[in-house]
Amino acid sequence: MAPAASHVPEEHIRQRHLDRLVMMSDGVFAIALTLSAVELRPEFEAGKSFFDIWALPLGVYFMSFLLIAAVWVAHRRNLAHMSDVDGPSTWLNLLLLSLVGLLPVVVRYFLTNLDNATHSGVVAYGAIVSATYASLGLAWGYSSLVAGLAPALTRRRCFSWLAEYLFVAVIFLAMVLYTLGFTWAAVPVAAAGIGLRLVSLWLGRGEAPVRS
Repeated sequence: MAPAASHVPEEHIRQRHLDRLVMMSDGVFAIALTLSAVELRPEFEAGKSFFDIWALPLGVYFMSFLLIAAVWVAHRRNLAHMSDVDGPSTWLNLLLLSLVGLLPVVVRYFLTNLDNATHSGVVAYGAIVSATYASLGLAWGYSSLVAGLAPALTRRRCFSWLAEYLFVAVIFLAMVLYTLGFTWAAVPVAAAGIGLRLVSLWLGRGEAPVRS
């Protein structure tokens, strides 16, 4: 007699998928944080003081580390409240991770081009931060509000977190527009960002605290 087919429980499969995404994400964040240290490139030259040699490299390191850590904290919160992942949520999270990997390089470019007349460093920095938080919001918005992958949270709280992520994305987009000379566009975009933050705070009021 042929052996009976064994089936892996659906709940076990969902947990496997989520666990693999968590491991993949933590690995990318860990590598990005390590690259922050790799970007430490002090330039030893005669006549330079200790401060002159280490100020910029340490600025790159701590700025990169704090920026990546802030994204990781938000991403960890998202995944902690998800019960499953599907195809679109997986690819959206991979999009986020691809941007996280670029952060250390862009931060160094920003700090080494502060005196650039074209302000290309500021534009690059603002664009990458805006894109990173926009992808974070997109991944969370789809997962929680479209696919229903965070069933333990109210839609109000899901919208609150989404507005929080989009607030950061929009504010940095306004910074890019202002730097490029589009003040007429930067002002309303910044106002929209402030509005998103107020909406986030308002939606969060009255909600029971959850472990982040």
